[in-house]
Amino acid sequence: MSVKDLLLALCVVLAWGVNFVVIKLGLHGMPPFLLAGLRFTLVAFPAIFFVKRPNIPLRWLVVYGMTISFGQFAFLFLAIKLGMPAGLASLVVQAQAFFTLLLGALLLAEKLRWNHIAGIVVATLGMFMLATAGMEGQTTAGITLTTMMLTLAAALSWGLGNITNKIILRNSKVPVMSLVVWSALVPMLPFFACSWWFEGEAAIVSSLVHISLQTVLALIYLAFVATIVGYAIWGNLLSRYETWRIAPLSLLVPVVGILSAALILGETLSMQQMLGATVIILGLLINVFGGMVSQRFLVRT
Repeated sequence: MSVKDLLLALCVVLAWGVNFVVIKLGLHGMPPFLLAGLRFTLVAFPAIFFVKRPNIPLRWLVVYGMTISFGQFAFLFLAIKLGMPAGLASLVVQAQAFFTLLLGALLLAEKLRWNHIAGIVVATLGMFMLATAGMEGQTTAGITLTTMMLTLAAALSWGLGNITNKIILRNSKVPVMSLVVWSALVPMLPFFACSWWFEGEAAIVSSLVHISLQTVLALIYLAFVATIVGYAIWGNLLSRYETWRIAPLSLLVPVVGILSAALILGETLSMQQMLGATVIILGLLINVFGGMVSQRFLVRT
């Protein structure tokens, strides 16, 4: 990989890691469903006038949009709004990798290797440690069973979206940006409907009338930097390099998320949470690199 492309990949990792802090800041001035609805509105418009519609059946576009967009961010935004620390949310949601593996085995008959199972077990232990730990120096509710389950539900929705993406790509070659932009149309109505139903007309009107510059900048960042620019660069890199060169870099996203949350939001972790976060990262590393390490060991022996 060239130095230029490596730097581009790291810029995307940085953008996606800081993304969780931006979500937290955006939720200070706007309820979660409304914020998410506006985010995907900005992703879709005006981009759909310049990006060709993906050549896939409408049902798959709807399934993809309802899982990786609506499901993932409805649960994630709500979890963060209810007090889930932004840094730890960036880490816990990486459980999507394990949900993708399990769903792939269940729905697509894909084989699980020893490192996948070991990684799931280790990461699950880390999740348990986080769920039973308390936050230090936090003014929010922090991690509770509710916020942990909501974040894991976001990860499950992401995993379902990944499986849907695999099914779509099996039948046709779809440009990443085409799928991202057009699928953004799908969650808009559900998000606005949920906002009207759960958050109420008064909260919607008040948020829009008194919208702050911080919220506007958060929306711009979430829609254009983290979504359109981020996925455009990442998709371009994946199209030009082997997956194993690019995908492992996403492991740096929760590292950036935790560090940026500490620097910008002042989030701190207890010793048990630091240990739990370390165990989860270890599980992710085993999942990604365990197979390659064992193969090299067998070759040498």
